[in-house]
Amino acid sequence: MCGIVGLYLKNKTLNSQLGKLFSPMLIQMGDRGPDSSGIAVYRDENDDLNKITLYSSEKSFLWNKFVKKLNTNFSDKSSIKVVSSHAILNTTLETNIFREWISKNFPDLRIMSTGNSLEIYKEIGMPEEVIQQFNLEEMNGSHMIGHTRMATESAVTTEGAHPFNTGKDLCLVHNGSLSNHHELRRWLSKEKGINFQTENDSEVAAGYLSYHLREGSSLEEALKSAIKDLDGFYTFAIGTKTGFAVLRDPIACKPAVMAESIDWVAIGSEFRALSKLPNIENADVWEPEPGKIYSWGN
Repeated sequence: MCGIVGLYLKNKTLNSQLGKLFSPMLIQMGDRGPDSSGIAVYRDENDDLNKITLYSSEKSFLWNKFVKKLNTNFSDKSSIKVVSSHAILNTTLETNIFREWISKNFPDLRIMSTGNSLEIYKEIGMPEEVIQQFNLEEMNGSHMIGHTRMATESAVTTEGAHPFNTGKDLCLVHNGSLSNHHELRRWLSKEKGINFQTENDSEVAAGYLSYHLREGSSLEEALKSAIKDLDGFYTFAIGTKTGFAVLRDPIACKPAVMAESIDWVAIGSEFRALSKLPNIENADVWEPEPGKIYSWGN
């Protein structure tokens, strides 16, 4: 059992309040996933720079020395902003080149996300702890997706927490389990060049979507393929640079509720996650249908 939440702001004047609106949603799902919590936020888009979220398990990691070494090795200049155990690197360096360099020079660092807009923050602990650690309430942006995890098929680690990112500005959170993720992981990794950092089945789902998007599919087309190819039970919330989408498996085994007002669209595993959103009493509220793709902004 896990908890998923997502909030997409249709009214852009609310962007400065995104973190304050989103935090109570994540907190309400704490008892569904007490092992770890994480969020993805889309903000500060810059198409001229690659934005890379990094994580170090070493509390005293010297990020300034890291970026100094990076700038010494490449003519492309990079800057870094440290946020607790994570850091946001802005660079003109190509992501694949950076990934190869970091694996050789800093193998203990983890890449949490890549893109132009996406940032991912996640840690072991309850939502309240993670919200405070990363100062979530002060974050602005256009949309957020979050997850509270109760581990079932893999270890409780920061890397194993959701959301997962396997392609540019794409992230996924998942409540459920996939039965054919081992076969898909081998195929995506060996034949399609998708990078995986954990044994989590949800990361495989994110990698599957990234592969189809890379091959030219739209998000809706990728999700239609997922319905055919992913075996198991799932409710997915997927974030992209411009919006987000929701999909439940054809049996709809895992719970989900959605709401839409004139200002926002939201999803939660339970209604209580949405209950404190502004004007919720006048919003359209419904249970997503099995096997139906819901998408905004994409």
